[in-house]
Formats: sequence, structure tokens, C-alpha cells
Amino acid sequence: MKLFNSSTNFESVLKKYFSFKNETLSLEPFADFLEGVKRADFTDVLNFFKSDPKLTENFKYYIHNIFEGRPFNLSLTEANILSENSFFPELKKRILNKILPPVENEKTVWFMIDNVSLRPKKDLEYFHNLPENEVDEFLNILDASDFITQPAVKKEMIFAMNILSWRVTGMAMEVEVVRMAPEYRNFDNPFLALQNELEGLAEELENNPALQLHSKDSRYKQIKIYAEQCLEFVNIAFKNSSKYGISGKINQSLLKISQQTNRIYEIVQLLVIDKEEDVFINSKQLIFNILRYKSHKNNISELINDSTRLLSHLITNHTAETGSHYITSSRKEYVKMFYKASGGGIIVGALCVLKMLYGYFPGSDFFHAFLYSMNYAMGFIMIYLMGYTLATKQPAMTAATMTKVLSEEGSGTRNNTEFAHLVSQLFRSQFIAFVGNVLLSFPIALMIIYGLDVFTSQNMAVNKADKLLKDLDPFESKAILHASIAGFYLFISGIISGNIGNNSVFYQIPERIAKNLSIRKFFGKKFAKGLSKYYAKNWPGIISNFWFGVFLGATAPVGLFLGLDLDIRHITFAAGNFALGLYGKDFSVDSYTFWLSFITVFLIGFFNFLVSFTLSMFLAFRSRKLNFGQVSEIYKEIFRYFLKNPLRFFIPLRSKLDQKADDLRNNTITKSEDH
Repeated sequence: MKLFNSSTNFESVLKKYFSFKNETLSLEPFADFLEGVKRADFTDVLNFFKSDPKLTENFKYYIHNIFEGRPFNLSLTEANILSENSFFPELKKRILNKILPPVENEKTVWFMIDNVSLRPKKDLEYFHNLPENEVDEFLNILDASDFITQPAVKKEMIFAMNILSWRVTGMAMEVEVVRMAPEYRNFDNPFLALQNELEGLAEELENNPALQLHSKDSRYKQIKIYAEQCLEFVNIAFKNSSKYGISGKINQSLLKISQQTNRIYEIVQLLVIDKEEDVFINSKQLIFNILRYKSHKNNISELINDSTRLLSHLITNHTAETGSHYITSSRKEYVKMFYKASGGGIIVGALCVLKMLYGYFPGSDFFHAFLYSMNYAMGFIMIYLMGYTLATKQPAMTAATMTKVLSEEGSGTRNNTEFAHLVSQLFRSQFIAFVGNVLLSFPIALMIIYGLDVFTSQNMAVNKADKLLKDLDPFESKAILHASIAGFYLFISGIISGNIGNNSVFYQIPERIAKNLSIRKFFGKKFAKGLSKYYAKNWPGIISNFWFGVFLGATAPVGLFLGLDLDIRHITFAAGNFALGLYGKDFSVDSYTFWLSFITVFLIGFFNFLVSFTLSMFLAFRSRKLNFGQVSEIYKEIFRYFLKNPLRFFIPLRSKLDQKADDLRNNTITKSEDH
């Protein structure tokens, strides 16, 4: 098809193609006409048709002729509905369709729309922006005002609903889908009932082509009720995902069932005619619906949003419950957090020395990447299993907790001051964890390197001192960038933890362990039950800490291999490396270097926290359909609360809001567990 000439207007197009009775089935005249119309005032187009009845008749004949015999059911059953049951095949298909549109049957309305409109979304927007009376007048000119009452059109619509119903029923009867909504096991299946009603409607239309539904018609009421029950089935299945877990395939299946059921509901609504004016309204709505479905058929952003929102919700749901343990409310909890962070600092101090020693080992970059990764991974797992705390692991968890509180508490019932106080509890918990990590990692690293010096009579940090101190200079190194990379890895480790937790629930791994015959036979029922509980409680944390260690350890060697200046900076390790650098220099450093390195340690911690917490908040907000604009008042209240009570963000001072903030957090977690 040739491109439209920008110098040609709609009048010349109409005169060129429709000054005579055009018998052609070519879509070129229609495409040229639409391009010309979009460049003109639509009022002028209508006036031109009114001024030339013969041309109008010829144009109307052409339009009816090219639509004659072209089925449109594909536009109702396929457009803007998932075609695959897995995310990546669907994504691949949509990308391919955008780059190279598929070859379609030329005898369908689907093909016609694709070939008449190069930008269906913009064209639909153009028609939506036209005055409604002008659109109505144009449809009257085309004799499309009673489109919906034609037997062939009704047959197409009912046929489309039946196709959708058969597909929905097949997916809804799959074992894994039924498992998501056990509430429906003892009731009549609404999908089968909906299918029976639609097949009955098709038979009635076959016997009576003039059949017309109205809102009081019993069959319409039944179809509406069953469609609503099908959607309720999907809603219950999605809600139960917190309890049973969910896989990507089931998520896609439920989305597809929801889309197809909604489409059935939209189609049947158009068949209902209560008043004479409904004929025209529904006819117009059907035309616009077909255009709308087609304009979104390959929308990639909608696919990603719909497909990932639930999974991100489940991930943050798991991390939210974990994150609640990282928020201290009393002095006792505050001191306990300091001791737990101190324990983490002791282990990290030892890891700093080990990593430095591994650097002296001869070997390839891959060998060093393996050593560094295992050093980090085993250390982090040890910190986790011993109940200690690594401060920067908290933001990914606590961000989900805060967002969960926001989403569970309705804006009308939530007290923003109470929430601001909860934020102060979170902040001081992070602060004391930072302090505990840094205060212990520095002296422990110093003690170990000193002990090695005494034992071996060799200062092992001397060759590494210059690099260690240079890495703590934000002007001479990319310390801030590397701290941000570490923050990103912290965020990823939170996602891994949530994903492992969700998969554990979905695949019922703890239950499988507890009921495994081999384990029970060789080790006993008590051991199997204990192993099941241990797995459920610790496995997500073990895996996420392992991969966090691998990410940290492999970044520098991988960056070296790629020729990129990549590395990580973590506040606790930075404190330990600061100690090693000072010892390697025999504490002979100028005051500028000392204080710059000292400040950079906390600057690294700030960016660790900022990146991890921001990304985690973004994921958590998105999973619960919140946006930053919705909670702008809360941000303002937090800032006001900080100005009035700055010390509460660092020290656990008692407040009358303590109990209310605790209730705000605990009630949210309880709701989740009950649910």
C-alpha cells in the first residue's frame, strides 16, 4: 500500500475514489480517506458529505462492500488477550509482532484494521477526541446506527463469547488452577454453567434470528451472574496466592481467565437493548471496542505490568513479614539490635582480613572470584544462622513492611502521625545497626591483622594499604558508584528471598519434607518435622545470603575481565578495610586522609541504604498499586515529625505513640498471616 501524500486532502480523495460506484475491495481508498480526514476539520468532512448525496451514496456502498463477509470475531477473541500461558513466550511473541506484524487472513476485519491504520492507538484517540454528535452523525451517514441488531453481527458476537467460554473453562479446570480456589470445590462450577448458558443462547439465536436480549431477560441475568462468579473465582485465587504461593504459569493463566471472562461480560452487555436509543449506543460501542482491543493487541508495558505485579506482591509480602523483625520499638529491642549488629560486625571484620589474604593467593581471576564469593557467602550465611544482623540487609525487608502498612490501612483510618512515629522507629533501628556493625568490624579487623603480624612477624596489610585507603577516597575512586552497586545487590537479594519463600509455599516443600517416607523411615517423624520447620524458616534467608555473597565477590573480577571499573563498597567492609589500611600504613597517615576515609565509610552506608531502600519501596509500592503521589501527605508529616522530634530518629525515647505504632505494624502482619 502506498504512503498517503501529505499534499492531498480528504476532498480530493473522495472525488478520486467515490465520484463513481467503486466496486473494488482494495483498502487503499479507505486508508487514504482516513489519513485525509485526520488532517482536516471533521465538521468540514460532514458538510462535504451533506453537499454531495451521490458521492456519499458511493462511499457508503464501498464501505459496506469491503466489510461484507469479513468476520470480526477474531478482534473479540484474540485482540488484547494473552495468547500464551507463560510470560516469556508471550513477551517474545509481542515483540516479534511489533517488529514484523504477523500475516493474517485477508478476509477478516482483523486484517482490515491492521492494513488501514498504521497507528491504531493514535487513530482511536483521534476519534475519541471528536465531538460525540459528529461521530454519531458520521455513523448515521454510513448506515451503521443499527449495526448491533443485524443477525450476522449477533451471531458473530455470540460465537465469540462461546469460543472465549470454552477456552476459559479448559484453563479453569486445570488441577493447579482449581487448587488456588478450594472454596469452589463444593459448589457448581461457574465456568461450566456460563458455557451452558452461552450455548443455549446460540441455539436460541439459530432458531430465532430476530432474538433480542433485554436487562430483565432471565438468560442475560444468568450469564451476568455466572460471569461475575467466574471473576470472583479469579479474585479468590489471587488472594489465596499469599497462602498457597503461585507460579508464573498460574499467574498468567489466571490473568488470561480474567481477561476472557471480562470480554464475555463486555460483549453480552452490548446485546442488551432496553430502549430504542440503545441500538445506536451499543452499535457505536461495539465499533469502538473492536478498535480499542486491536490498538492494545501488542502492548508490552501492559503485559509486564499485569504479569509482574502479583509476583512482586508475593515477594514483598514475604519480605514484609521478615522486615517487621528489623524495626525496634523499645529500649530493650534497641539494645538487642545493637548486640546483633555487633555480632555481624565481628564476623565481617574477620571476612575483611580473609579477603585480603585471598588476594595474595596465586590464581586466575575466576579463581579469585570464587574465593571472594565463598568468603562473602559463607560469612553472610553464618551471620544469618547465628541470628546476627548485617545492617544493609534490612532496608529491602523494612521497605516492604512500611508499604504493607500503607496499603493495609485505608487512607481514611490511618493516622499519619502514628505512621511517622513508626518511620522514626525504623530509622533508629537502621542507625543502631549501622553503629553496631561499624564499631565492631573496625577493631576486630585491627586485632586480627595485629595478631597475624605478631604470629608471622610480617605486616600482611602493607602491600594492600594504599589501595584500601584509595578505595575510601570518593574523589580518587568510584566509591559512591560502587556503594550504589552494593545497594542494588541488596535489593536483588531481597527479591531472591521473597521468590524462594513464594516457591517454597507454592510447591509445598516443607510439607513434602515432613511427609517424605524415606526421611521418616531413616530418621524418624520428629526429625522430618523439625527439618521441615527449619527449611520453611531459614532456606529463603540462606539462599538470598549466598547469592548476595556471590554478587559481591564476583563483581570486581568480572569487571576486570570486561575491562570495566566495577566493584562493591559496603559500609561494614569499608570500616574493616579502613582498619587494615591504617595498620598497613603503620597509622602514619595525614589527617586529611584519615577524616576523608572516616566520612566516606558512612557515606558508603548512606548509599547502600538509599539505593536498596528506594528500589525496594518502588517494588513494594508497585506491587500494591500505590504511587508516591498518593502518600505525599505522609512524607510531609514524616518531615514535620522529624523537625519536632529529631532525637527519636536516633535514640529510643519513650512516647505515647509507641503502642499505637506497634499496633499499626503488628495488626498489618497479623492480617497477612490470617489471610
